Amino acid sequence: MTLKVAIASFAHGHAMSYAYLLNQMSDVEVLSADPDGASAPDPGPRGAELAEQLGVPYVDSYDELFAWGPDAVVVTSENALHRGLVERAAAVGAHVLCEKPLATEVEDGEAMLAACASAGAILMVAYPVRFSPQYLRLRASVEAGLLGDVFAVLGTNNGKIPIGGRQWFTDPKLAGGGALVDHTVHCADLIDGLTGGASPQRVYAAANRVLHQDKGVEVETGGLVTVNYDNGLLATIDCSWSVPDNGPTWGGVTLQVTGTNGSVEIEPFLPRISGTDPDGEVYLGIGENFDASMLATFLRAVRESGPAVAGQTPAAVPQPDGAVGLRTLRIVDAARRSAVSGQPVEV
Repeated sequence: MTLKVAIASFAHGHAMSYAYLLNQMSDVEVLSADPDGASAPDPGPRGAELAEQLGVPYVDSYDELFAWGPDAVVVTSENALHRGLVERAAAVGAHVLCEKPLATEVEDGEAMLAACASAGAILMVAYPVRFSPQYLRLRASVEAGLLGDVFAVLGTNNGKIPIGGRQWFTDPKLAGGGALVDHTVHCADLIDGLTGGASPQRVYAAANRVLHQDKGVEVETGGLVTVNYDNGLLATIDCSWSVPDNGPTWGGVTLQVTGTNGSVEIEPFLPRISGTDPDGEVYLGIGENFDASMLATFLRAVRESGPAVAGQTPAAVPQPDGAVGLRTLRIVDAARRSAVSGQPVEV
């Protein structure tokens, strides 16, 4: 059975990876639309030009995209536009894979979950690091009790400021914030997966714009977020855009998990081939493609569930789902408020 998968927007850089992977699948038919791309201030191509480069069919409007009758929709728009696209997808009975963060505001995330639940549609959030072999081994060790009772997690998600290719990442309205929004959620998701969905209770965050002052951005460029969970876990997340512009790679993720029996640290993007060429330092990532694993999980669930039926729960609920996305969004929301007030915030 061939699945019809729509790509809604090329705003997020991950859309290019998803489009490429989907286009290689013989049992998937792809259609894309990026009507906001023509007015975006980005230096790189968007819209029909980018679709042509990627080799994927393209239509000029979301009306045409949803009228196509997709079985599934991959939402990769600016963060603030996620809600409208997810609700439109649910309205046509399509299952949804939504780029992270789920939304910019908690109430929007709640509305997205409600829309998909009412339509009987899958809502999965695009957290590909969950699918890295290092993380899967770590989670298996935690679930087997090898680390004992886990009481502390130190996470980092540091990267380059993403202003060069997609300027909306530093637009406070479209992105919802800067580094706190862009990078906190990945580590928060990994912690969510390790704890079986423990509830965040209190968040304390500090943020500033010391990094990249020369770029004149209006959002925070560095931050540190501390989260207390209801199971006693204490987590700290460094979410800064601290990788220099001339760095050989975009950045990376680390997670150090400590329990009563010991500590384990993972760095999922570490496997690489490195060296130098005439242009300088080379950093070539190797190993499994996390995006491919995530897409395979989503599409498998879409096939198992079949068409969305209003009022019914899908037969397969792939993780991380909308509930995970909402929990991680609540952490981001609390972190933003804490960074402004200078005080801990209850979630």
